[in-house]
Amino acid sequence: MNFNVVAVLLSLISLASLAVILRALHHAAHNYIRQTRMPGIAEIDALLPQTQCGQCGHPGCRPYAEAIAHGSAINKCPPGGAPTIAALAQLLHIQPLPLDPLHGKEASRKVAVIREAECIGCTKCITACPVDAILGSAKHMHTVIARECTGCDLCVEPCPVDCIDMIAAKTPTQSWHWQLPERDMEERQLQNHPRQQEALP
Repeated sequence: MNFNVVAVLLSLISLASLAVILRALHHAAHNYIRQTRMPGIAEIDALLPQTQCGQCGHPGCRPYAEAIAHGSAINKCPPGGAPTIAALAQLLHIQPLPLDPLHGKEASRKVAVIREAECIGCTKCITACPVDAILGSAKHMHTVIARECTGCDLCVEPCPVDCIDMIAAKTPTQSWHWQLPERDMEERQLQNHPRQQEALP
């Protein structure tokens, strides 16, 4: 009788030990898979708008990407706004969040324009620009390279004569799309379905 009790206890202890080992292995495997499938910093950085504005609380988009990779919230980028948050959420397989108002408001892209006649050539805007989009030298007129400007707004405050304006950026030809009339859109869709073309009057 005592022998049977001891055997049962040993069996229970063995099963409990096996369960603990299997649970530990499962946990380790889960963490390994999660880490190996975790998108890299470069993939996260590629989704950020590259304004280098610092509104997220980091000195640029790359540092913010590194922070996101280590668990920071994905909703701190006003220039990227909702589209960037949605893209990051899809990449990281998490739920999207509304933009954190503590970091600013979502707005249309802008570029800096220097009122050149008022520029005193102090070079403070050149120093502030994180993407080297301003040309000029000391005591000479400065100008902004519009195609390089990310609209970060960092050059405005340092200007001692307040001669920099932020204006709405023009839509580049690369991203401009003609809005087709509804009729033309229907015909284009039906081109891929020859049998349905007879439905057009």
